[in-house]
Amino acid sequence: MKKGKVVIAMSGGVDSSVAAALLQKDGYEVIGVTMEIFDGSTVYPEGSHHACFGPGEEQDIKDAAEVAQKLEIPYHTIDLKQEYKTNILDFFIKEYGQGKTPNPCVKCNHEMKFGAIGRELAKQGIQYDYFATGHYARVGFNPAEQRYVLKKAIDQTKDQTYFLFNLKREQLQNTLFPLGSLRKEEVREIAREFVPSVSDKKESQDFVAGGYSQLFQNAGSSGPILNHAGKTIGEHKGIEYFTIGQRRGLGLSSKEPLYVTSKDPLSKAVTVGPKKELMGKGLIATQLNWLIYQSLQQSVRFKVKIRFQHDAVDATVSPLENGEVQVEFDEPQFAIAPGQAVVFYKGDIVAGGGIIKKEMR
Repeated sequence: MKKGKVVIAMSGGVDSSVAAALLQKDGYEVIGVTMEIFDGSTVYPEGSHHACFGPGEEQDIKDAAEVAQKLEIPYHTIDLKQEYKTNILDFFIKEYGQGKTPNPCVKCNHEMKFGAIGRELAKQGIQYDYFATGHYARVGFNPAEQRYVLKKAIDQTKDQTYFLFNLKREQLQNTLFPLGSLRKEEVREIAREFVPSVSDKKESQDFVAGGYSQLFQNAGSSGPILNHAGKTIGEHKGIEYFTIGQRRGLGLSSKEPLYVTSKDPLSKAVTVGPKKELMGKGLIATQLNWLIYQSLQQSVRFKVKIRFQHDAVDATVSPLENGEVQVEFDEPQFAIAPGQAVVFYKGDIVAGGGIIKKEMR
């Protein structure tokens, strides 16, 4: 007896392919879906690494279709090029132009995978009981509070809950993450058995083929590079090409390593300084989404991540009158970047998260 009908977002990679195979093996009626997002409007350098957005999409769709055929499941592609351009690419370019450092994966999961796909399937009359992805995360049930919770993956080195904090509580009960209890090496082994055509496929690590700077062609305005005394020590071609904490590619010579410490969208100035200038004691976060509270009513201790490649650290999170929160770290943290996501954890449970509005030094 089938457990229900599940739509799985397939990228053509090993993770989502194995997730589809596991769902089928577990007794679900599986439907594969891939977003078409690449519009071919940008020319990318030869030899560019494979990425979410880029000319490699055609091959990814072929790979996903081959896996679906192997598993004998229905497979659909959904044209979301315009939605992706508006919600992800244009937003990304705008945020960088305002001196921020947005995370495209957080935005894509919220707006596209767990948003636009469902809306488009509804238009096409495709009904289903569950939505699944190949993310390394878990959904659990808290019987004491009668609610579902988002939990870290068993494989902590692959955990992707940082990108998923914006899921709504009501979405969790209908969301499946088949890989959450597996380690990457186990996933590769399963792939060799069930979907060998993608078992050795390289992972897509980048947002845009050739690097995100491809999106800023003709978008930026040149300006000065300043030291912390306000002296001009160089020139740049656009603040969009820099991120807070960046050290490489500054085109400067210095006795000590220099890092980007701030970007001013009005003056177009990029300020650089030593690493100590990037140590922040806290931050203000906005656009909060809570998964275990309706809202934060008092100060709470959490483990906090300020970017994906960041070990969660101890901090006190306190509510502010305007619905935002203040985060105070036990120890100063490096390169707190406005625009990035900040995610709060209670043990292996995602409590919630938001977007960094400003840092506190």
